[in-house]
Amino acid sequence: MCHTQYAIAHHVLRLRIAYCGPMKIAVLSDPHANYPGLLAVADHIERWQPDVVVVAGDSVNRGPRPAECWQFIQNMQRERGWMTVLGNHEEYVISQSKPDMPRSGPRFEMMRSSFWTYEKLGCDVSALEAMPRVIELTSPDETTVRITHGSMLGTRDGVYVTTPDGDLRDKIGQPMPGLFIVGHTHQPLVRSLNGTLVVNAGSAGLPFDGDWRLSYAQLTWAHGVWRAQIVRLDYDRAQAEQDFAESGFLDEGGALTRLMLRELQIASGQIYSWLKEFEAPVLNGELTIEQSVNLFLQRQEPG
Repeated sequence: MCHTQYAIAHHVLRLRIAYCGPMKIAVLSDPHANYPGLLAVADHIERWQPDVVVVAGDSVNRGPRPAECWQFIQNMQRERGWMTVLGNHEEYVISQSKPDMPRSGPRFEMMRSSFWTYEKLGCDVSALEAMPRVIELTSPDETTVRITHGSMLGTRDGVYVTTPDGDLRDKIGQPMPGLFIVGHTHQPLVRSLNGTLVVNAGSAGLPFDGDWRLSYAQLTWAHGVWRAQIVRLDYDRAQAEQDFAESGFLDEGGALTRLMLRELQIASGQIYSWLKEFEAPVLNGELTIEQSVNLFLQRQEPG
């Protein structure tokens, strides 16, 4: 890397980077407070030696080691120039700082894990609030590299293999960049649309594609084109599971932490399925959140 210029406007961080040779970008997303996982991915990235590293959101929350993960990422920002974008789980933690948020009752119990994370971060969300929603880099050919969490339609609006082309165009945003990179879905992919290379980095802490190995995206500019590779990594998953108990997350973070642990164990999302069936009954007082989680997990037991 030879020189970098940047500016922030309307929650978009724009950088112009002049390179003396090929350009390498690493994008990791959705560590979700999985500290052993984050360390494993960071170690692999450091050995690859990219020019730019971006964490595409959801660094904290939905996992047991938010303070450790956030401190590590902030250290890498200072020491290695890592950049971050805002994810929906940062938004959930930020919301816990608002004075009108409930501190009891069923709605609070549904958000208790975010409140636990908020407390573990010292009730200071200023650094989370300062993160841009989008990072845009200028490629050597003057086209744009656009990185965000879900899509340009929002932090919770994801890009999937099955996303129709028409919908994908809206998610990418205009003008169409040469390279568009996201996370959020925990399901890695590489596809293209009208000359735009579209990459989902998957999850560096909580995969949802049935493969518990972590993932991140390596993007390489050489000979006038972008190429993408999804890297899958083993890590100390036993320690990640232990952290749920040792950190106090299972005991203090509310009943839904049991589903989050299940997600880690089977590499498949559980919270969304629980919400579809049980959110309304819990909020209406028909079931406690503990009863609903017990019922949900009992249905998954063999036999």
